[in-house]
Amino acid sequence: MKYAFGLVVLASCAIEVLAFPSAMFDLSMNPEEKRNIANLAAQIEEDAKVRRAGTPLAPGFSASQQYVSNQGAHVFVAPGPNDLRGPCPGLNAMANHNYIPHNGVATITQFIQGTYDVFGMGTDLGTFLTVYGAVLDGDLTSWSIGGPSTGSLLSSIGLLGTPQGISGSHNKYESDVSPTRPDLYQYGNDYKLIMSQWEEMYAQPLGPYGYDLTTLTSFRAKRFQESIDNNPYFFNGPFSGVVVQPAAYTFIYRFMANKSAEYPEGYLNADVLKSFFSITGTPGNFQWTEGYEKIPDNWYKRAIGDEYTIPFFALDLNAAALEYPQFLSVGGNTGKVDTFTGVDLTNVTGGVYNLQTLAQGNNAACFAFQFAQQAAPDILKGLFSGITKPLAQLNDAMGKVFSEISCPQLQAIDTSQFKNYPGSKGSY
Repeated sequence: MKYAFGLVVLASCAIEVLAFPSAMFDLSMNPEEKRNIANLAAQIEEDAKVRRAGTPLAPGFSASQQYVSNQGAHVFVAPGPNDLRGPCPGLNAMANHNYIPHNGVATITQFIQGTYDVFGMGTDLGTFLTVYGAVLDGDLTSWSIGGPSTGSLLSSIGLLGTPQGISGSHNKYESDVSPTRPDLYQYGNDYKLIMSQWEEMYAQPLGPYGYDLTTLTSFRAKRFQESIDNNPYFFNGPFSGVVVQPAAYTFIYRFMANKSAEYPEGYLNADVLKSFFSITGTPGNFQWTEGYEKIPDNWYKRAIGDEYTIPFFALDLNAAALEYPQFLSVGGNTGKVDTFTGVDLTNVTGGVYNLQTLAQGNNAACFAFQFAQQAAPDILKGLFSGITKPLAQLNDAMGKVFSEISCPQLQAIDTSQFKNYPGSKGSY
Protein backbone atom coordinates (compact mmCIF):
# COMPACT_ATOMS: atom_id res chain seq x y z
CA MET A 1 0.00 0.00 0.00
CA LYS A 2 1.63 3.24 -1.14
CA TYR A 3 0.40 5.22 1.84
CA ALA A 4 2.25 2.96 4.26
CA PHE A 5 5.62 4.52 3.36
CA GLY A 6 4.16 7.98 3.85
CA LEU A 7 2.99 7.06 7.33
CA VAL A 8 6.43 5.79 8.24
CA VAL A 9 7.91 9.10 7.09
CA LEU A 10 5.29 10.98 9.07
CA ALA A 11 6.25 9.12 12.22
CA SER A 12 9.95 9.67 11.63
CA CYS A 13 9.59 13.42 11.18
CA ALA A 14 6.95 13.94 13.83
CA ILE A 15 9.34 15.56 16.29
CA GLU A 16 10.23 18.25 13.74
CA VAL A 17 6.64 19.31 13.16
CA LEU A 18 5.16 19.10 16.64
CA ALA A 19 5.88 22.67 17.64
CA PHE A 20 3.99 25.69 16.35
CA PRO A 21 6.43 28.64 16.36
CA SER A 22 4.71 31.87 17.21
CA ALA A 23 6.80 33.76 14.63
CA MET A 24 4.74 32.15 11.87
CA PHE A 25 1.95 34.59 12.63
CA ASP A 26 3.81 37.72 11.56
CA LEU A 27 0.91 38.88 9.42
CA SER A 28 0.54 42.32 7.87
CA MET A 29 -2.53 43.49 9.74
CA ASN A 30 -3.21 45.86 12.58
CA PRO A 31 -1.04 45.42 15.70
CA GLU A 32 -3.91 44.25 17.91
CA GLU A 33 -4.88 41.47 15.51
CA LYS A 34 -1.23 40.41 15.21
CA ARG A 35 -0.96 40.24 19.01
CA ASN A 36 -4.15 38.19 19.21
CA ILE A 37 -2.87 35.64 16.69
CA ALA A 38 0.58 35.46 18.31
CA ASN A 39 -0.98 34.97 21.74
CA LEU A 40 -3.27 32.27 20.38
CA ALA A 41 -0.33 30.44 18.82
CA ALA A 42 1.64 30.58 22.06
CA GLN A 43 -1.36 29.42 24.07
CA ILE A 44 -2.02 26.45 21.79
CA GLU A 45 1.66 25.53 21.70
CA GLU A 46 2.05 25.65 25.48
CA ASP A 47 -1.15 23.71 26.06
CA ALA A 48 -0.05 21.04 23.58
CA LYS A 49 3.35 20.72 25.27
CA VAL A 50 1.76 20.24 28.68
CA ARG A 51 -0.67 17.61 27.44
CA ARG A 52 2.03 15.77 25.48
CA ALA A 53 4.26 15.46 28.54
CA GLY A 54 4.61 11.83 29.56
CA THR A 55 2.59 10.50 26.64
CA PRO A 56 3.84 8.47 23.66
CA LEU A 57 4.75 10.23 20.44
CA ALA A 58 2.13 10.48 17.73
CA PRO A 59 -0.32 9.22 17.13
CA GLY A 60 -1.11 7.67 20.53
CA PHE A 61 -4.57 8.07 22.07
CA SER A 62 -5.90 9.89 25.10
CA ALA A 63 -9.66 9.89 25.48
CA SER A 64 -9.66 12.85 27.85
CA GLN A 65 -7.48 15.00 25.58
CA GLN A 66 -9.05 14.07 22.25
CA TYR A 67 -12.75 14.01 23.07
CA VAL A 68 -14.72 16.65 21.16
CA SER A 69 -17.86 17.69 22.96
CA ASN A 70 -21.18 18.00 21.19
CA GLN A 71 -23.04 18.82 24.41
CA GLY A 72 -23.63 21.90 26.58
CA ALA A 73 -22.15 24.98 24.91
CA HIS A 74 -21.44 22.82 21.86
CA VAL A 75 -24.78 21.08 21.47
CA PHE A 76 -26.06 21.00 17.88
CA VAL A 77 -28.20 23.99 16.93
CA ALA A 78 -29.69 23.99 13.45
CA PRO A 79 -28.82 26.99 11.27
CA GLY A 80 -31.41 29.74 11.05
CA PRO A 81 -32.51 31.62 7.94
CA ASN A 82 -29.68 34.16 8.24
CA ASP A 83 -26.93 31.69 9.15
CA LEU A 84 -24.46 30.86 6.41
CA ARG A 85 -23.44 27.34 5.47
CA GLY A 86 -21.44 26.24 2.44
CA PRO A 87 -19.60 23.45 0.63
CA CYS A 88 -17.29 22.37 3.50
CA PRO A 89 -18.97 19.84 5.82
CA GLY A 90 -16.37 20.28 8.55
CA LEU A 91 -16.79 24.05 8.75
CA ASN A 92 -20.56 23.68 8.71
CA ALA A 93 -20.38 21.25 11.64
CA MET A 94 -18.11 23.64 13.56
CA ALA A 95 -20.65 26.44 13.17
CA ASN A 96 -23.58 24.19 14.11
CA HIS A 97 -21.77 23.28 17.35
CA ASN A 98 -20.54 26.81 18.13
CA TYR A 99 -16.84 26.12 17.67
CA ILE A 100 -16.95 29.10 15.33
CA PRO A 101 -19.76 31.67 15.36
CA HIS A 102 -23.12 30.11 14.56
CA ASN A 103 -23.81 32.67 11.84
CA GLY A 104 -20.99 31.17 9.74
CA VAL A 105 -18.77 34.26 9.67
CA ALA A 106 -15.55 33.96 11.67
CA THR A 107 -12.30 35.83 12.20
CA ILE A 108 -8.82 34.47 11.50
CA THR A 109 -8.20 33.64 15.15
CA GLN A 110 -11.60 31.96 15.51
CA PHE A 111 -10.90 29.70 12.53
CA ILE A 112 -7.41 28.78 13.78
CA GLN A 113 -8.70 27.95 17.25
CA GLY A 114 -11.78 26.11 16.00
CA THR A 115 -10.01 23.87 13.49
CA TYR A 116 -7.41 22.98 16.11
CA ASP A 117 -9.98 22.27 18.85
CA VAL A 118 -12.30 20.17 16.70
CA PHE A 119 -10.05 18.42 14.20
CA GLY A 120 -6.45 18.80 15.36
CA MET A 121 -5.45 20.82 12.31
CA GLY A 122 -1.90 22.11 12.62
CA THR A 123 -1.77 25.83 13.26
CA ASP A 124 0.54 26.27 10.27
CA LEU A 125 -2.04 24.79 7.90
CA GLY A 126 -4.91 26.46 9.73
CA THR A 127 -3.25 29.85 9.52
CA PHE A 128 -2.50 29.61 5.82
CA LEU A 129 -6.03 28.43 4.92
CA THR A 130 -7.61 31.06 7.13
CA VAL A 131 -5.52 33.97 5.87
CA TYR A 132 -6.03 32.82 2.28
CA GLY A 133 -9.80 32.78 2.85
CA ALA A 134 -9.77 36.18 4.55
CA VAL A 135 -7.81 37.78 1.72
CA LEU A 136 -9.54 36.23 -1.30
CA ASP A 137 -13.05 35.63 0.06
CA GLY A 138 -13.42 38.04 2.97
CA ASP A 139 -12.40 41.42 4.33
CA LEU A 140 -8.81 40.55 5.37
CA THR A 141 -9.82 39.68 8.95
CA SER A 142 -12.93 37.49 8.56
CA TRP A 143 -14.83 35.47 5.96
CA SER A 144 -17.97 33.45 5.41
CA ILE A 145 -18.12 29.64 5.23
CA GLY A 146 -21.00 30.04 2.78
CA GLY A 147 -22.04 32.86 0.49
CA PRO A 148 -22.08 36.65 0.98
CA SER A 149 -22.94 37.79 4.48
CA THR A 150 -26.35 39.32 5.08
CA GLY A 151 -24.67 41.53 7.68
CA SER A 152 -21.71 43.77 7.08
CA LEU A 153 -18.39 42.14 6.24
CA LEU A 154 -17.25 45.35 4.60
CA SER A 155 -14.69 47.59 6.22
CA SER A 156 -12.72 50.65 5.14
CA ILE A 157 -10.03 48.70 3.32
CA GLY A 158 -10.92 49.48 -0.27
CA LEU A 159 -13.09 46.49 -1.10
CA LEU A 160 -14.60 46.79 -4.56
CA GLY A 161 -17.64 44.67 -3.72
CA THR A 162 -19.21 42.32 -1.21
CA PRO A 163 -16.97 39.40 -0.17
CA GLN A 164 -18.46 36.24 -1.63
CA GLY A 165 -17.40 33.66 0.96
CA ILE A 166 -16.16 30.22 -0.02
CA SER A 167 -19.37 29.38 -1.90
CA GLY A 168 -18.30 32.10 -4.34
CA SER A 169 -14.63 31.16 -4.54
CA HIS A 170 -14.49 28.80 -7.51
CA ASN A 171 -10.90 28.09 -8.60
CA LYS A 172 -9.65 29.80 -5.43
CA TYR A 173 -10.89 28.07 -2.26
CA GLU A 174 -13.13 25.61 -4.09
CA SER A 175 -12.48 23.46 -7.15
CA ASP A 176 -13.92 20.98 -9.60
CA VAL A 177 -13.86 17.23 -8.75
CA SER A 178 -15.38 17.62 -5.28
CA PRO A 179 -16.33 14.33 -3.59
CA THR A 180 -19.98 15.30 -3.12
CA ARG A 181 -20.42 18.86 -4.41
CA PRO A 182 -21.00 19.80 -8.06
CA ASP A 183 -18.64 21.28 -10.62
CA LEU A 184 -19.77 24.91 -10.87
CA TYR A 185 -20.00 25.16 -14.66
CA GLN A 186 -21.78 21.81 -14.93
CA TYR A 187 -24.53 22.40 -12.35
CA GLY A 188 -24.59 26.17 -11.80
CA ASN A 189 -23.58 25.95 -8.14
CA ASP A 190 -20.68 24.50 -6.18
CA TYR A 191 -22.17 23.90 -2.72
CA LYS A 192 -25.28 21.69 -2.90
CA LEU A 193 -24.69 17.99 -2.36
CA ILE A 194 -25.17 15.81 -5.46
CA MET A 195 -26.81 12.63 -4.20
CA SER A 196 -25.41 10.42 -6.96
CA GLN A 197 -21.88 11.47 -5.97
CA TRP A 198 -22.59 10.79 -2.29
CA GLU A 199 -24.02 7.36 -3.14
CA GLU A 200 -20.97 6.55 -5.26
CA MET A 201 -18.58 7.55 -2.45
CA TYR A 202 -20.60 5.66 0.15
CA ALA A 203 -20.52 2.50 -1.99
CA GLN A 204 -16.73 2.44 -2.37
CA PRO A 205 -14.94 -0.68 -1.04
CA LEU A 206 -13.63 0.11 2.42
CA GLY A 207 -9.95 0.19 3.24
CA PRO A 208 -8.34 -1.12 6.43
CA TYR A 209 -9.42 2.09 8.22
CA GLY A 210 -12.88 2.36 6.69
CA TYR A 211 -13.29 5.32 4.34
CA ASP A 212 -9.55 5.90 4.43
CA LEU A 213 -7.13 7.32 1.88
CA THR A 214 -6.99 4.07 -0.11
CA THR A 215 -10.76 4.32 -0.58
CA LEU A 216 -11.00 8.07 -1.07
CA THR A 217 -8.04 8.42 -3.46
CA SER A 218 -9.41 5.82 -5.86
CA PHE A 219 -12.78 7.57 -5.63
CA ARG A 220 -11.08 10.85 -6.46
CA ALA A 221 -9.66 9.26 -9.63
CA LYS A 222 -13.20 8.26 -10.64
CA ARG A 223 -14.51 11.75 -9.97
CA PHE A 224 -11.60 13.25 -11.93
CA GLN A 225 -12.59 11.22 -14.99
CA GLU A 226 -16.28 12.02 -14.47
CA SER A 227 -15.50 15.73 -14.64
CA ILE A 228 -13.59 15.20 -17.88
CA ASP A 229 -16.49 13.19 -19.28
CA ASN A 230 -19.32 15.50 -18.18
CA ASN A 231 -18.07 19.06 -17.58
CA PRO A 232 -17.04 20.88 -20.78
CA TYR A 233 -15.39 23.58 -18.60
CA PHE A 234 -13.52 21.25 -16.23
CA PHE A 235 -10.28 22.89 -15.12
CA ASN A 236 -7.50 21.32 -13.05
CA GLY A 237 -5.74 24.48 -11.96
CA PRO A 238 -2.21 24.95 -10.58
CA PHE A 239 -3.53 25.77 -7.11
CA SER A 240 -7.19 24.75 -7.15
CA GLY A 241 -6.45 21.38 -8.75
CA VAL A 242 -3.07 20.50 -7.28
CA VAL A 243 -3.74 21.59 -3.66
CA VAL A 244 -7.43 22.40 -3.06
CA GLN A 245 -8.80 19.33 -4.82
CA PRO A 246 -6.75 16.72 -2.88
CA ALA A 247 -7.54 18.49 0.39
CA ALA A 248 -11.23 17.82 -0.22
CA TYR A 249 -10.44 14.09 -0.04
CA THR A 250 -7.57 13.84 2.45
CA PHE A 251 -9.38 16.06 4.94
CA ILE A 252 -12.31 13.63 5.05
CA TYR A 253 -10.22 10.81 6.48
CA ARG A 254 -7.53 12.80 8.27
CA PHE A 255 -10.05 14.97 10.13
CA MET A 256 -13.32 13.02 10.29
CA ALA A 257 -12.01 9.56 11.22
CA ASN A 258 -12.82 8.68 14.82
CA LYS A 259 -9.66 8.06 16.87
CA SER A 260 -9.43 5.34 19.51
CA ALA A 261 -6.91 3.13 21.31
CA GLU A 262 -7.57 0.45 18.68
CA TYR A 263 -7.31 2.92 15.78
CA PRO A 264 -5.12 5.83 16.95
CA GLU A 265 -4.85 7.10 13.36
CA GLY A 266 -8.60 6.86 13.08
CA TYR A 267 -11.31 4.67 11.62
CA LEU A 268 -13.99 6.34 9.52
CA ASN A 269 -17.19 4.31 9.45
CA ALA A 270 -20.43 4.97 7.61
CA ASP A 271 -22.30 6.47 10.57
CA VAL A 272 -19.60 9.05 11.29
CA LEU A 273 -19.34 9.91 7.59
CA LYS A 274 -23.11 10.39 7.36
CA SER A 275 -23.16 12.62 10.43
CA PHE A 276 -20.48 14.96 9.06
CA PHE A 277 -22.19 15.11 5.66
CA SER A 278 -25.71 15.63 7.05
CA ILE A 279 -27.04 12.41 5.53
CA THR A 280 -29.76 10.19 6.98
CA GLY A 281 -31.34 6.99 5.69
CA THR A 282 -29.94 3.97 3.92
CA PRO A 283 -28.67 3.23 0.39
CA GLY A 284 -31.44 3.90 -2.07
CA ASN A 285 -33.25 6.08 0.49
CA PHE A 286 -30.64 8.61 1.55
CA GLN A 287 -31.76 12.11 2.52
CA TRP A 288 -29.56 15.20 2.68
CA THR A 289 -30.55 18.10 4.95
CA GLU A 290 -28.65 21.16 3.81
CA GLY A 291 -26.51 22.76 6.50
CA TYR A 292 -27.27 20.24 9.27
CA GLU A 293 -23.80 18.69 9.55
CA LYS A 294 -23.11 17.31 13.04
CA ILE A 295 -20.16 16.26 15.17
CA PRO A 296 -21.01 12.63 16.07
CA ASP A 297 -21.49 11.35 19.60
CA ASN A 298 -18.43 9.82 21.28
CA TRP A 299 -16.09 11.27 18.69
CA TYR A 300 -12.37 11.89 19.17
CA LYS A 301 -10.04 14.15 17.17
CA ARG A 302 -6.38 13.71 16.19
CA ALA A 303 -3.91 13.08 19.01
CA ILE A 304 -2.05 15.90 20.69
CA GLY A 305 1.28 15.94 18.88
CA ASP A 306 -0.19 14.40 15.73
CA GLU A 307 -1.67 17.60 14.32
CA TYR A 308 -2.18 17.60 10.54
CA THR A 309 0.39 20.10 9.32
CA ILE A 310 1.58 21.37 5.94
CA PRO A 311 4.39 18.74 5.67
CA PHE A 312 1.90 15.96 6.52
CA PHE A 313 -0.49 17.23 3.85
CA ALA A 314 2.34 17.45 1.29
CA LEU A 315 3.12 13.76 1.90
CA ASP A 316 -0.51 12.80 1.30
CA LEU A 317 -0.57 14.93 -1.85
CA ASN A 318 2.56 13.21 -3.18
CA ALA A 319 1.36 9.70 -2.34
CA ALA A 320 -1.88 10.24 -4.26
CA ALA A 321 -0.04 11.67 -7.28
CA LEU A 322 2.37 8.73 -7.40
CA GLU A 323 -0.61 6.40 -7.68
CA TYR A 324 -2.59 8.61 -10.08
CA PRO A 325 -0.23 10.88 -12.07
CA GLN A 326 -3.18 12.56 -13.82
CA PHE A 327 -3.82 14.51 -10.61
CA LEU A 328 -0.80 16.68 -11.43
CA SER A 329 -1.81 17.28 -15.04
CA VAL A 330 -2.61 20.99 -15.03
CA GLY A 331 -5.09 21.86 -17.74
CA GLY A 332 -8.70 21.13 -18.58
CA ASN A 333 -11.43 20.65 -21.12
CA THR A 334 -11.52 23.27 -23.86
CA GLY A 335 -15.27 23.88 -24.08
CA LYS A 336 -16.43 20.36 -24.89
CA VAL A 337 -16.44 17.20 -22.82
CA ASP A 338 -13.57 14.74 -23.21
CA THR A 339 -11.21 17.39 -24.57
CA PHE A 340 -8.81 17.46 -21.61
CA THR A 341 -5.52 19.01 -22.67
CA GLY A 342 -2.62 19.62 -20.33
CA VAL A 343 -0.51 22.75 -20.41
CA ASP A 344 3.23 22.62 -20.87
CA LEU A 345 4.43 23.44 -17.36
CA THR A 346 7.84 24.35 -18.74
CA ASN A 347 6.24 27.30 -20.52
CA VAL A 348 4.06 28.24 -17.53
CA THR A 349 6.97 28.26 -15.06
CA GLY A 350 9.85 29.43 -17.23
CA GLY A 351 11.47 26.01 -17.12
CA VAL A 352 11.45 25.61 -13.32
CA TYR A 353 8.97 22.71 -13.38
CA ASN A 354 7.71 20.10 -15.83
CA LEU A 355 5.31 17.19 -15.43
CA GLN A 356 8.12 14.83 -14.47
CA THR A 357 9.81 17.04 -11.88
CA LEU A 358 6.43 18.01 -10.40
CA ALA A 359 6.14 14.49 -8.98
CA GLN A 360 9.48 14.71 -7.18
CA GLY A 361 9.84 15.61 -3.51
CA ASN A 362 7.65 18.53 -2.43
CA ASN A 363 7.59 20.03 -5.93
CA ALA A 364 3.84 19.61 -6.44
CA ALA A 365 2.99 21.52 -3.28
CA CYS A 366 5.76 24.05 -3.96
CA PHE A 367 4.47 24.74 -7.46
CA ALA A 368 0.87 25.16 -6.30
CA PHE A 369 1.66 27.55 -3.47
CA GLN A 370 4.19 29.50 -5.55
CA PHE A 371 1.73 29.83 -8.39
CA ALA A 372 -0.94 31.15 -6.04
CA GLN A 373 1.51 33.72 -4.73
CA GLN A 374 2.61 34.81 -8.22
CA ALA A 375 -0.98 35.02 -9.50
CA ALA A 376 -2.27 36.92 -6.45
CA PRO A 377 -1.61 40.50 -7.63
CA ASP A 378 -3.81 40.14 -10.71
CA ILE A 379 -6.55 38.40 -8.71
CA LEU A 380 -6.50 40.99 -5.93
CA LYS A 381 -6.80 43.86 -8.41
CA GLY A 382 -10.35 42.68 -9.02
CA LEU A 383 -11.16 42.64 -5.30
CA PHE A 384 -9.46 45.70 -3.79
CA SER A 385 -8.86 49.27 -4.91
CA GLY A 386 -5.35 49.00 -3.46
CA ILE A 387 -3.57 45.66 -3.21
CA THR A 388 -0.58 46.51 -1.00
CA LYS A 389 -2.11 45.40 2.32
CA PRO A 390 -3.89 42.22 1.14
CA LEU A 391 -0.85 41.18 -0.90
CA ALA A 392 1.48 41.67 2.07
CA GLN A 393 -0.85 39.66 4.30
CA LEU A 394 -0.99 36.81 1.80
CA ASN A 395 2.78 36.88 1.26
CA ASP A 396 3.37 36.60 5.00
CA ALA A 397 1.18 33.49 5.16
CA MET A 398 2.95 32.04 2.11
CA GLY A 399 6.30 32.68 3.77
CA LYS A 400 5.48 30.19 6.50
CA VAL A 401 4.55 27.57 3.93
CA PHE A 402 7.90 27.95 2.15
CA SER A 403 9.77 27.78 5.44
CA GLU A 404 8.41 24.27 6.00
CA ILE A 405 8.93 22.77 2.53
CA SER A 406 12.09 23.33 0.51
CA CYS A 407 11.22 24.72 -2.91
CA PRO A 408 12.95 25.63 -6.17
CA GLN A 409 12.77 29.33 -6.98
CA LEU A 410 9.86 30.24 -9.26
CA GLN A 411 10.50 33.77 -10.49
CA ALA A 412 7.52 34.31 -12.80
CA ILE A 413 4.50 32.59 -14.32
CA ASP A 414 2.81 32.85 -17.69
CA THR A 415 -0.97 32.75 -17.20
CA SER A 416 -1.56 33.29 -20.93
CA GLN A 417 -1.07 29.52 -21.22
CA PHE A 418 -4.60 29.12 -19.79
CA LYS A 419 -6.43 31.19 -22.40
CA ASN A 420 -7.82 28.09 -24.13
CA TYR A 421 -9.55 26.85 -20.97
CA PRO A 422 -12.93 28.55 -20.44
CA GLY A 423 -13.20 26.97 -16.98
CA SER A 424 -10.12 28.83 -15.71
CA LYS A 425 -12.00 32.09 -15.19
CA GLY A 426 -11.52 34.01 -11.94
CA SER A 427 -8.43 32.40 -10.50
CA TYR A 428 -6.25 29.31 -10.76
